[in-house]
Amino acid sequence: MIEEILPVTVKAFDTFTDPSDVVLFPEEAALVRLVAGKRRAEFTTARDCAHRAMRRLGVDPVPILSGPYGEPLWPPGVIGSITHCAGYRAAAVSVQPGAVGIDAEPDAPLPPGVLEVVSLPREREMLLGLAALYPRTSWDRLLFSAKESVYKAWFPLAGRWLDFQDAVVSLDPERGTFRAELLVPGPRWMGRPLTGFSGRWRTGAGLIVTAVAAVAAPHAVPPARQPEGNLR
Repeated sequence: MIEEILPVTVKAFDTFTDPSDVVLFPEEAALVRLVAGKRRAEFTTARDCAHRAMRRLGVDPVPILSGPYGEPLWPPGVIGSITHCAGYRAAAVSVQPGAVGIDAEPDAPLPPGVLEVVSLPREREMLLGLAALYPRTSWDRLLFSAKESVYKAWFPLAGRWLDFQDAVVSLDPERGTFRAELLVPGPRWMGRPLTGFSGRWRTGAGLIVTAVAAVAAPHAVPPARQPEGNLR
């Protein structure tokens, strides 16, 4: 499901079940040694998705540990992202320079009070218009998922926190795309300031999935000078 909204330079693997025969690397198993039940199953299956995605990329799987913020630590030369929610696990990886962010959420409204925390007034106004035209989609949850994908792509490039209200997201219901304009200074990437991200989304099987792939084209060389602009 997630691979449908990623470029061909990014390989993914997803599943709707938790296989009982998955064996983690010892270093990964140590991370959830004291965790049981649902959380352990989520972690185990999601890491297995990451290993399988790496194989699709032609890279031998290695232990994927966790950083200080819980982010997956990929081997040198690999970028990627992992997500899991009730009934779905996925991972996406690439060997191109840049960053990938994916997220999956149930296609259901956010709990009361969450939208006000994760959104800006202009985003909430946009959601009201979308809900009036397309009432079957949980637009508040889609906005939340898009911002999660943006953060997962931002963090490897910037190395610092990005708050939910540090980017304003616009959703395109016809193309299944979204744009995120950064409201804080971003790092330089591919020779120019990073001022935004573009992403894609889709719904199905009771889920919302979003993806951001800020990935260089194969053999791309960063330009010496570029005007500021969104990363598209």
